[in-house]
Amino acid sequence: MKDDQVTRVHQRLAAAPELSPVAFGEGRRFGLWDLASLAEGAFGECVDPDSLTLTAEKRWRLRLGAEGRECGRADEFRVRYWIRSPEDPGGKPLGTVAVDTWRVGTGALRVTSLYVHPVARGQGLASSALDLVYDACRAEGLHGLRLDTHWTWQETVRYYLRRGLWVTSWKHALGFARLSYLPRYEVRETGEEELTFLVTDSEGRLVPLLVAGSDGGRLSLRESEEYGWTQDRFDAVRLYARSTLALHLAVRGRPLVRGTETRARAHDWCDIGEPEGLAYKIDVFEQVAREGGWRVETPYGGLSAL
Repeated sequence: MKDDQVTRVHQRLAAAPELSPVAFGEGRRFGLWDLASLAEGAFGECVDPDSLTLTAEKRWRLRLGAEGRECGRADEFRVRYWIRSPEDPGGKPLGTVAVDTWRVGTGALRVTSLYVHPVARGQGLASSALDLVYDACRAEGLHGLRLDTHWTWQETVRYYLRRGLWVTSWKHALGFARLSYLPRYEVRETGEEELTFLVTDSEGRLVPLLVAGSDGGRLSLRESEEYGWTQDRFDAVRLYARSTLALHLAVRGRPLVRGTETRARAHDWCDIGEPEGLAYKIDVFEQVAREGGWRVETPYGGLSAL
């Protein structure tokens, strides 16, 4: 059954000068750009997608395994777009993005294949693409967007955190979201080895929710008075504040485990929740990455580092 809201979202995106839908016959080229994105994320090697020979393509797909084979397939459940310069919308592609044709969760669309060619970076193209998707979703009554990335892709992880995206899952990968019912947040250094997580209240003021510090190599985490607010939206905010702060701690190499008891319960939060759950999943993510031959250069070693 067709989702009219989602159809209208894609009509808005197709009309944006910064995006153009992948035309018939361009699918293979888009797949090569996907391949270049995977190669850079997994191995830290920049590849020019338009210069890939058949031999090089095969080599990369074999090296990437299942991920490399998957990125070359056509997908009827998403629409693929080229990212172009707003100053030259008819010019050559500078990046890629794909948006699902079916909503996920509570009225959001999943974004995949977000990639900007190395020569075009630093112009805000990826940020503009994400803003376009979010604004189109909101204009049609949807809450926003979701996307995933890998823990070992540290540059991408840090980019999404700088963008202020919330961490809403770590079940299979790191899940990020920009949703209308999640307010803007900030993470501030408020003391020696101390981070404070703040959100905007109904009047637009930034108020603290959580304060994380280090106590003898262990995490200390305390809740503010505002954390106990009872408004409906704060049910989600309280949950995702803990997971989002946890990832901010992890990329800084800060402790995620409060003690022996919570360490023993880390598996209880293997999908989302308390910081110990992220520590547990970091171990899993890094083990899988190493088994796949991926580059693993991260600041936090998970539970195994304790």
